[in-house]
Amino acid sequence: MRPLLAFSVPFAALVLAATAHAEETASLHTILPAALRDAEGQKVDPATLEGKTVALYFSAHWCPPCRAFTPDLVKFRDEHADQDFEVVFVSLDNSEGEKRKYIRDTKMKWLTLPGVRSKKAAALAKRFQIRGIPALVVLAPDGSLVTQNGREDVLFSPKTALRKWKENDPS
Repeated sequence: MRPLLAFSVPFAALVLAATAHAEETASLHTILPAALRDAEGQKVDPATLEGKTVALYFSAHWCPPCRAFTPDLVKFRDEHADQDFEVVFVSLDNSEGEKRKYIRDTKMKWLTLPGVRSKKAAALAKRFQIRGIPALVVLAPDGSLVTQNGREDVLFSPKTALRKWKENDPS
């Protein structure tokens, strides 16, 4: 019995380590849904994000801190859109109408997950341990995590944030 136990514990650790590694190296293709939407609601293939640093923006219109931060993020994204950078909005709004109004009012030009409070949005929030909004999670082009604190970078060092993220790209 002891030799079997001695074998099974290291084996279990190896399986857990392999699973953790697979989670760390997930691609954007496996993290995001099969189709995204643009600001007008049209389907967009997530392949358009290949090779880009991607920031997942967890936010909602009903959230005052979100409404305060969103204009800063819109400006930041628009200034860096030609530098292989894109934002994907993960809406935690209460309705599709509220989400569309938020996108229109703040002039978000970036992509969004389909729907509001979707299963995919919940899975992303769980995966990146989102405990409050607004939250900005930055991913490298290969889908690996660069930072969960992108909001602070945009607020306090907007001129150097993207360069810092690309320098800290773990891929």
